[in-house]
Amino acid sequence: MDSLPAVFFGIFGLGTTELIVILVILLVLFGGAKLPSLAKGLGQSIKEFKKATKEEEEAKADASKKTPDDKV
Repeated sequence: MDSLPAVFFGIFGLGTTELIVILVILLVLFGGAKLPSLAKGLGQSIKEFKKATKEEEEAKADASKKTPDDKV
């Protein structure tokens, strides 16, 4: 897990300075009171997306396990 931030920053080309600027802009646009609720909503959205993709992959795996011999 230690390499996750390095990979994330490497993919998007974001450094510490860029992240600070983005956070300051978000703070100015939405205010301090709104940021926690926005972060919570974003986290829930990511969680639901991962859950849906996992269920879809499981459904595909189950469908691929069935063989034509299973038909009666």
